[in-house]
Amino acid sequence: MIQLIAIAVGGAAGALLRFWVSTGVYGWLGRGFPWGTLAVNLLGSLAIGVLYVLFMERMNVTPELRAGLLIGLLGAFTTFSTFSLETLNLIQGAELLKAGLNILLSVSACVLATWLGVLMARSL
Repeated sequence: MIQLIAIAVGGAAGALLRFWVSTGVYGWLGRGFPWGTLAVNLLGSLAIGVLYVLFMERMNVTPELRAGLLIGLLGAFTTFSTFSLETLNLIQGAELLKAGLNILLSVSACVLATWLGVLMARSL
């Protein structure tokens, strides 16, 4: 039960954080491209790489804390479903170059960000 509460609290915090970060990025770069969603997915990918190594290899954390941060916070912070909808909207709007760029950047850059997070944490 404590683990479920940790996930719920982390999820609420992650959703708010996603809103604040993506809104800030859209305010800065505009809405002509899904920059806000890309930014949260990159940050979330980097963070999960770092936290995974810290929690699994470096620190002894409780399953509740691990679930609250990895599943709750980062699960709600990252936005793959939003990425999918925004990409579909670009395709339906005949903006195929933007759709392809969003797919390429989101998938490759987020995998790279996760790998960088793992490397960063392992170098601590």
